[in-house]
Amino acid sequence: MAQAAILAAMEAVRTFPGRAGLYWQDLTTGEELEVRGEESFEAASVIKLPILVELFRQLEAGEAREEETFSIGEEAKLPSCGALNYLHTGLTVNLLDLGVLMIILSDNTATNLLIRRLGMERIQATMADLGMETTRLRRLLFDSRAAEQGIQNTISPRETGRLLAGLFRGEVVSPAASQRMLQILGDQRLNGKLPFWLDGKVKCAHKTGEDQNITHDVGIIYAPRPFVLCVCGDPVKAPALNALMGAVARDLVLEQGVPL
Repeated sequence: MAQAAILAAMEAVRTFPGRAGLYWQDLTTGEELEVRGEESFEAASVIKLPILVELFRQLEAGEAREEETFSIGEEAKLPSCGALNYLHTGLTVNLLDLGVLMIILSDNTATNLLIRRLGMERIQATMADLGMETTRLRRLLFDSRAAEQGIQNTISPRETGRLLAGLFRGEVVSPAASQRMLQILGDQRLNGKLPFWLDGKVKCAHKTGEDQNITHDVGIIYAPRPFVLCVCGDPVKAPALNALMGAVARDLVLEQGVPL
């Protein structure tokens, strides 16, 4: 049964200025609660999570190899987030490196290289196979021409949250692949949203996203009773929603008796 902290969080998200959404799932019981959970939000970097899934699907199917190498040319480099943009031209990384950088530093250069290698249609097909109808990869990152035409990548809090729950249960690609993806998400370096108040005492495997007037964080919080928490905002004042995300995660953990 839902407790006071999540009910308070739902009300705070429901009344937040702009448009914010929330999805929560108790990973012990499967209970779900949401605010605007089914609605479409501009994805920002949360779209990198289904790209990671397709990477591991192709690795497991033998359609790709971790050791495939890529030379980072100047033409491939994209602005922040990430690291590859700042490193020397001609640096060689492998396919798995790209996946790790795409998640833990939200590397945009790595992301577009992966989209081109894996195939946008293949990524889309895998999302459809997972029952994701609102979540769509429609364009490369920093494709200004497509963006000017209103072509945007989209997610929903519910679909993203259920994908994370599937990873937790070992149901995405395979138990081993699900575990490896969770390990990568657990190495996230951008920790100013959901995990802000957790102070390293409670593990959080998550993926952030942000753009102008857009901010998201979606993840699994490994409290004694683990739960999925996805908070998305589009459009909102990002600093205010970021602060709310951290407060919600903190309160849900404190309610379980974990001292922070």
